[in-house]
Amino acid sequence: QVQLVESGGGLVQAGGSLRLSCAASGRMFSTYAVGWFRQVPGKERGFVAAISWSGGSTWYADSVKGRFTISRDNAKNTVYLQMNSLKPEDTAVYYCTANPRGSVTTQAVYDYWGPGTQVTVSS
Repeated sequence: QVQLVESGGGLVQAGGSLRLSCAASGRMFSTYAVGWFRQVPGKERGFVAAISWSGGSTWYADSVKGRFTISRDNAKNTVYLQMNSLKPEDTAVYYCTANPRGSVTTQAVYDYWGPGTQVTVSS
């Protein structure tokens, strides 16, 4: 069993930066791919980024390419999402998720989810 907890969300002005962290319990975490999704009220969770278990492969939504960077430190059981050049449309609850059993961009295939952290970008 793996438990995930996100942190690092908050309020930031457009153009600013935030770094989200996803801390995990469970010794299997370092063997799982990990993803970040985000959700705004009334919409489904959308894919943001994902990283393979080793960190050797990463994937990004087109809307965040060049602005967001996903990374991980398996010694600390933590995955990070560095978010730069933030825009108001990045405002959402951001969720960390682990162990996809299919495409990393599909939320339904993931086994574990954190409770989410709110990111608000003001214009």
